[in-house]
Amino acid sequence: MDEIAESFPEVEIIAQIAKSNYHPSNIKTLDFMTPIEFNEHFSKAKLIVSHAGMGTIISALQQEKPIVVIPRLTKFKEHRNEHQLATAKKFDELNYIHVAYDITELKKIVLSTYYHNLKPLYKLGPYAADSLISSIGTYITSL
Repeated sequence: MDEIAESFPEVEIIAQIAKSNYHPSNIKTLDFMTPIEFNEHFSKAKLIVSHAGMGTIISALQQEKPIVVIPRLTKFKEHRNEHQLATAKKFDELNYIHVAYDITELKKIVLSTYYHNLKPLYKLGPYAADSLISSIGTYITSL
């Protein structure tokens, strides 16, 4: 994202990042945000770029924020298994979110977003679907 941000010096890009030897020069970074701070930044964001964590994906879908995820991968020692890849693929198949499977795709999507105003693909309500609730009720009644 730091490299991509070079193309948009007029846009404030904020990232919560882990400590590392790399120090971004084109984005504002925070190593920690309280939930309140995170929600404030999230609600102001025009685009969310994230790893494929369920909490961020669900928040973006509920708040109708366009989101691009790039899953963390075991080949880069970012995770112990490929659960983020599986999450990203399923949401991609459902056409609920934008997914970048590598840095080249991420750059392409973010650049197109800037110039073409990427839209959210899906709106997730705050409650489970009626069919799920009904199915659970039927199951409980059968016990």
